[in-house]
Amino acid sequence: MTASRRFWKDAPATRAEAHFGDRVVTCFVDRPANADAMLRAATAANPQGDAVVDGATRLSHAALDAMSDAVAGGLASRGVAKGDRVGLLVRNRWQFVVALTGIVRAGAIAVPLSVRASAREIAFILDNCGAGLTICDAEKTKILPDTMPRTVVDGPAGSSFEDLLAAAPATTPPDLHEEDVAVILYTSGTTGTPKGAMLTHLNIVHSCLHYAHCFNLTATDRLVMAVPASHVTGLIVGVYAPLAAGAAVVVMQKFDADAFLALATAERMTATMLVPAMYNLCLLRADFALHDLGAWRIGAFGGAPMPVATIERLAKLLPNLDLIQAYGSTETTSPATIMPPGGQAAAPASVGATAPCAEIRVMDAAGHEVAAKESGEVWIGGPMVVPGYWNLPDKTAESFHAGFWKSGDVGRFDENGLLYVHDRLKDMINRGGYKVYSAEVENVLSFHPGVAEAAVVPRPDPVLGEKVHAFVHRSDPDLDEAALKAFCGERLSDYKVPDFFTFTSEPLPRNVNGKLMKQALRTRAAAADDRDGD
Repeated sequence: MTASRRFWKDAPATRAEAHFGDRVVTCFVDRPANADAMLRAATAANPQGDAVVDGATRLSHAALDAMSDAVAGGLASRGVAKGDRVGLLVRNRWQFVVALTGIVRAGAIAVPLSVRASAREIAFILDNCGAGLTICDAEKTKILPDTMPRTVVDGPAGSSFEDLLAAAPATTPPDLHEEDVAVILYTSGTTGTPKGAMLTHLNIVHSCLHYAHCFNLTATDRLVMAVPASHVTGLIVGVYAPLAAGAAVVVMQKFDADAFLALATAERMTATMLVPAMYNLCLLRADFALHDLGAWRIGAFGGAPMPVATIERLAKLLPNLDLIQAYGSTETTSPATIMPPGGQAAAPASVGATAPCAEIRVMDAAGHEVAAKESGEVWIGGPMVVPGYWNLPDKTAESFHAGFWKSGDVGRFDENGLLYVHDRLKDMINRGGYKVYSAEVENVLSFHPGVAEAAVVPRPDPVLGEKVHAFVHRSDPDLDEAALKAFCGERLSDYKVPDFFTFTSEPLPRNVNGKLMKQALRTRAAAADDRDGD
């Protein structure tokens, strides 16, 4: 019996299969042929059940299916062919779901874009993937490149998303293979250049089946999607997993603690996936006594560790809620580990057990697997692991080896087979589940004429976990925080802009080899007065 089978004894049958060239991975034997077939099957099983709820808009699975057909047909009539890339710059709303499922049904590749990204980031991604069309919110058209063809939600006739919804279905649907790329999600790179992870139909189907089994999802479930749908967590556990189970996606456009609990009550929410900072905000700002949360059975979280105090407080307030951590990334199409039901309280620091079809090795620097309880880099394999990065064979070769993705996280397995992730090899800041790479921010700061050098480190925060703290050796003594925040805001997503600045007229500390001593800066940031940089 494999390690994962000890935890998931009743998981569906699996077998070894060859995929993506030279990989051999464990796959579910009984599975849909592709992501679109998965949603079609769910529609056939529960046609009149809620599929998407967004305020006053309620779409049944049958209605979503018909809209997806129309979008696919409309894209085909505009010359979008199988394999073409279509940008998706739409906030959390029902139109995002319909556009996503329609793009994939058309055989095209959806490229979700963060509505918080800057114009420069958007332009880079669209150029890098070679997108020929972008579906976008009306208020976001101004940050699209002028030359980018667009279809606008609530836009003018002739170029509106509503025109797509009025189109006839395609007469000859494309043949979708499970190794075809369905979605490209761009991840922030440590070099400051985003990489496009290629999520295939095989990847998406297996991640949905992992969630369906490990969360026991059925058509009676109602999941609130409060994290951005343009990120892997929102895309998979917020959209695809519930739709694949015939369940309902309840859309929350912008997270607010009281509004979230009110929506959970009104829609009888049974499950959700949040980052720990969102649970903390609920505890800090919301009155749980005002809300009937009796239907809430799964409180999943990921993106950062959950403080033990938060777990204990939620257990007292919601004794029937099962807190479940899931650990993964864009490159693993979301979950690689999932905490078995009832296990989080006993092992609050663990990220869970290896998912049924996943394979996880903890490796040392020489590429040797370490013994249980010993630490090393977490390598992740399985049918959920993407084949690589879009048009970046060198970066793919660096990050993937023999079908395993080298996560850059340092972790260990305990004697029971639960994984603990306790450090990072990558220099990354986790700001409430949003990943901010120091090198990317430092690269932007370095272009300011008043900056001699800059170093960016995490600063502990009780709500978000970490915030962004920049140490700046300035060559211009008049340079101030407001000017640098404005400079960064034009070039970075808003959550990447430093929250705090420490200015110095002296060079930043380096060791005898000239290497920047970031640990000293981390210590200074952790000890800084909360008022610094405000």
